[in-house]
Amino acid sequence: MRRRSLLGALAVAPLLAHPGLGRADAGWRPARPVRLVVPVSAGGSQDAVARIIAQPMASALAQSVVVENLPGAAGNLGFQTVARARPDGTTLLAGSDGLSINKSLFPRLGFDPVEGFAPVSWVVKVPQILVVRADNPASDLGAFLAAGRRGEPPAVGTTGVGSLAHLLGEVIQDTAGLRWIHVPYRGGAPAANDLLSGTIDAALLNIGAATGLVKQGSFRALAVSAAERVRALPSVPTLQEAGLAIGDVVGWHGIVAPAGTDPATCARLDEAVQAALAIPSIGNRLLALGLEPVAESRDALAQTIRHDAERWGVVIRRARIAPV
Repeated sequence: MRRRSLLGALAVAPLLAHPGLGRADAGWRPARPVRLVVPVSAGGSQDAVARIIAQPMASALAQSVVVENLPGAAGNLGFQTVARARPDGTTLLAGSDGLSINKSLFPRLGFDPVEGFAPVSWVVKVPQILVVRADNPASDLGAFLAAGRRGEPPAVGTTGVGSLAHLLGEVIQDTAGLRWIHVPYRGGAPAANDLLSGTIDAALLNIGAATGLVKQGSFRALAVSAAERVRALPSVPTLQEAGLAIGDVVGWHGIVAPAGTDPATCARLDEAVQAALAIPSIGNRLLALGLEPVAESRDALAQTIRHDAERWGVVIRRARIAPV
């Protein structure tokens, strides 16, 4: 069942005191409410990011923003809906690294997950994190990998077949020289629950799904996948620091529009998003989820989408990963 949440435009005047919002209010405005499609169910970090930025976006644009969850087919239902929408700036996708991955994971789609969209705004980086239960004897990544090489292969949960966590796990295994048992779940919450119960030995999750459990002491974080340590968990080493030369592996949540959307319209929408991110309370809410707000350009987002499509395409083909 589709879940809709209408986030009405706030009164514009009080927020125009913020300099970013003042800039975004000038110029192009959407002629009707903006539909922001979230291609996953409500409750995860991708959905949370869309809802956090929707209200300040609405105020900056002087127009309502409607957040609509369209889960299904590994995100492809929502992707296709936006890719085929009129490119006038009023139908947007709360996009993610799934666009790059699905390019190779689903080669016979009726649309192109990469070329079918015009990047609007990169909102947050989403590192992955490898966690074990707090009572696991492995005190660090090296000990965890060593135990996996000499004993029974560990069962490692991820957020699903073909997810960024799954692909990162394949790279970690190849680099570390071991094999583990991949246990895919439909999202981070069920994987975290099974790790808490001891059903699996470890989990690769996006940092938003694990930060709270690490901070409360239920999980021990072994490494994060970003090139640098993350502000939410500054004591957790990167994979590089832990001895695995894998490089920077981060997901992203951001906004994209249908291909063919006027660049000036994309630029105005980007201004609205950046104005939202400049509000301290918005940035703090994202950081509380373990997500890193970024100020990268639309060109940088476009390059990342294409680069990751090539990178993960190689991993998908080598590991012979197919959707289930």
